[in-house]
Amino acid sequence: MPSNLQGFRLWPPAHGMQACSCCTRHMLQIGAHVLALMTAMALGSRAEQLCLNPGPPTPSLACLPSASMATITCTRFTEEYQLFEELGKGAFSVVRRCVKVLAGQEYAAKIINTKKLSARDHQKLEREARICRLLKHPNIVRLHDSISEEGHHYLIFDLVTGGELFEDIVAREYYSEADASHCIQQILEAVLHCHQMGVVHRDLKPENLLLASKLKGAAVKLADFGLAIEVEGEQQAWFGFAGTPGYLSPEVLRKDPYGKPVDLWACGVILYILLVGYPPFWDEDQHRLYQQIKAGAYDFPSPEWDTVTPEAKDLINKMLTINPSKRITAAEALKHPWISHRSTVASCMHRQETVDCLKKFNARRKLKGAILTTMLATRNFSGGKSGGNKKNDGVKESSESTNTTIEDEDTKVRKQEIIKVTEQLIEAISNGDFESYTKMCDPGMTAFEPEALGNLVEGLDFHRFYFENLWSRNSKPVHTTILNPHIHLMGDESACIAYIRITQYLDAGGIPRTAQSEETRVWHRRDGKWQIVHFHRSGAPSVLPQPCGGLLSLPAHCPLPTARCPLQCEELDTLGFPGCSPHSPTFPCVIPGESQPHPVREGI
Repeated sequence: MPSNLQGFRLWPPAHGMQACSCCTRHMLQIGAHVLALMTAMALGSRAEQLCLNPGPPTPSLACLPSASMATITCTRFTEEYQLFEELGKGAFSVVRRCVKVLAGQEYAAKIINTKKLSARDHQKLEREARICRLLKHPNIVRLHDSISEEGHHYLIFDLVTGGELFEDIVAREYYSEADASHCIQQILEAVLHCHQMGVVHRDLKPENLLLASKLKGAAVKLADFGLAIEVEGEQQAWFGFAGTPGYLSPEVLRKDPYGKPVDLWACGVILYILLVGYPPFWDEDQHRLYQQIKAGAYDFPSPEWDTVTPEAKDLINKMLTINPSKRITAAEALKHPWISHRSTVASCMHRQETVDCLKKFNARRKLKGAILTTMLATRNFSGGKSGGNKKNDGVKESSESTNTTIEDEDTKVRKQEIIKVTEQLIEAISNGDFESYTKMCDPGMTAFEPEALGNLVEGLDFHRFYFENLWSRNSKPVHTTILNPHIHLMGDESACIAYIRITQYLDAGGIPRTAQSEETRVWHRRDGKWQIVHFHRSGAPSVLPQPCGGLLSLPAHCPLPTARCPLQCEELDTLGFPGCSPHSPTFPCVIPGESQPHPVREGI
């Protein structure tokens, strides 16, 4: 065979591979060119049988080359499937119900906007598709097809309609320890299949546990393999810091080599929640949370754990073993008496307290991701609608879940960059520098803040008013500190940062004051420059509190016949006093040097 024709394969494609219809349509056109080329280059010799192979079920990235090397765009998804309503969104993807036209079969299509993906993101997408093709199990959401077209990649999954497992549990009239045993059994069956196929999920959590349908007894389905990795046997290696904070294993937090046991640790956390409705490790401060996990600092407090059988606690202890080499495996866990002899070992008593706690737990985790998810779903990041959980899931070493994070070296640098630009933005605000502030904000920026009285404001005019009318008059020193920043990286060009902002300043009377607010800002990079596209702030308004300044008429025995009120109305309200005009005309006022308040009257 001539060297420049090597690599072409026999048609039809190998067993198990699928040829896209557009490739088939062009075969006759291309065949004539190939035949002519073969004849010209192989005269006098035996011509070899040649044809083109469109590749595995992703006939994608360049469907077929013609003799002139022009690229033929694949349109198989567009031709074979019809799209319907949206089911969910992620940072770079949207999930929609679809129907395969000829078969009439319903699926869920995860549509990834490949124009927004970096080269690294493309590799992760290929890894996810490759792993999903390996997994065929009744407790795993199955990938049926993978198709690339111009600008988009389509992953065609089972259509699961039952929603999240944890949401279904709280809607049940009856829920027992035996039910929890059945749930974790199905999860372990899925994990065992993954491990047998050399796959580690790395992101087991409630958001990724779905139900096949809304029918009673529907199968639990494990979903979202965006963080999954392939391992050789019992290989232990450092695959990067990936997962969701409350479900990370001690070895990942220590940055030790890890492997399949990380999934069993996460199963232990999930089982703990299934039994009492709250997690074994919990702290708003991520550093303290990680310290708890590394120390294995959990317990079974009364009274909620008093009614849980010892066998259930024993299985949790075996799953939440700090040493991964001593941690129970999925196969061993499935043989544990609490699972294998559920009917005689697990309690069948209804656990109403667990259901009540689980409702609160669900609400907290949904709220935690709501701001980021809503902004991704509604904000235009790059001129078109963002394709951007659930769940949860960014396309970094994290799933699209808003509760998922990753800390490799590259990520640390990028997160520090987000903190730096946020500090620069706040410095511009503190200095009253509207020009610098404008350069760091998208012209169509949206915001929720106390000054807007709960309304969503768009553009910069609303903020200009405060720069011109507040900061121009305020020349007192302002010092701002960012506490406990949490950064979510959403691909290479977008990021979200949430933090507590502490502002220290001197009021008009020279008295040091402190204000606190909770802020979330969404950054997007255009042409190499970061800009704010949305922010959300709660807490005190940005207007620095000023003394009331009302004229006071003091009693005759006071050392000051008249004075201006040095107190702030909001401070008086906080203390339970009515304050100055337009409040009640009398209130206590402490004169410097005296310890008792004097009844005073507002001056006219």
